[in-house]
Amino acid sequence: MTPRGLARATALVSLAACPFAFSAPAESLDGYAEWRKGETLIVDGQRVVASPGMTFKGGGEARDFGSIPMGYEVKVRGEREASGVLVAREVEAKPNGRALFEGDLRTAFDQMEAQYLKAGRMFDQDDNGRMQSYGRLYDEGPEVERMRRIARRIAPPYLSGDEFRVYVVDNKEWNAMAAPNYSIYVFTGLLRDMDDDEVAIVLGHELVHATHEHSRKGYKKSLLVQLGALAGVAIAGEAIDNKAARTAAQLAMVLGASAWQNGYGRRHEDQADRVGLRYAYEAGYEVSKGPGLWNRFATKYGGGSKALNFFFGNHSVAKDRARNLEHELRLNYSR
Repeated sequence: MTPRGLARATALVSLAACPFAFSAPAESLDGYAEWRKGETLIVDGQRVVASPGMTFKGGGEARDFGSIPMGYEVKVRGEREASGVLVAREVEAKPNGRALFEGDLRTAFDQMEAQYLKAGRMFDQDDNGRMQSYGRLYDEGPEVERMRRIARRIAPPYLSGDEFRVYVVDNKEWNAMAAPNYSIYVFTGLLRDMDDDEVAIVLGHELVHATHEHSRKGYKKSLLVQLGALAGVAIAGEAIDNKAARTAAQLAMVLGASAWQNGYGRRHEDQADRVGLRYAYEAGYEVSKGPGLWNRFATKYGGGSKALNFFFGNHSVAKDRARNLEHELRLNYSR
């Protein structure tokens, strides 16, 4: 499998004291309930409060806006206040159940993780079946402990940081990946050139791809394209000596081919930037470094190959990406 593919100031709003003027255009959110701050619920990295007369549709234990459990899927429609808070007119909440292909993806990436551990390195195979190593794989040592500490801090509260398995890849490039089975791979180049705040922002972005199931959702959207990759990935699968493991790994390659080789698409990448910033912020890291960080990536990889820098490769162009995060900082973190 290709590593190109692998390649507080929260405002509380008093509904009684603040009359709402709904002159702004309606906005929609589609994400997960990940933090609650008094009357404010954090969904898709945004601060959401209920409006008087809000329409609510709930499933499972979600009986009303105030009882939505963390980790539930939440859809919101409402208007944005000048303070940046989204005032919800309509909210739908339901448990995050086991969706089609979700279990298959996790099982398949478990098998791939086992193969990397067995080989002691992260590797790839080209279209001709030739092996290419991306670097030795470490599961212990000071750099691994640093990553584990950051991962535990930035995990959303409905997950345990111990669910994430962290590996460091001996490679000078700036790269990081989080797989659907919560295995995380970070290149030494990124770790050695960035401080903890910057690493937390990058890692937060990658964790969102896993927590928000972007591989599965991307697969459903581009099923036919990914099935077209089956013939090629079957070659790579033959390198695995156990039949069951090989079948699972081939499935993962098919299901993840588009997302993990070509990026997740702008919508999912922008969501990962937006929500990943919230992950880092809630953990106490300095998220104001976000826009400058993306500009550092642009300076280093502006004309480079996506294979060398998957993390930066298929996102919004640098100036738009930095502008988006500057907007997020003003909207959600300046008060």
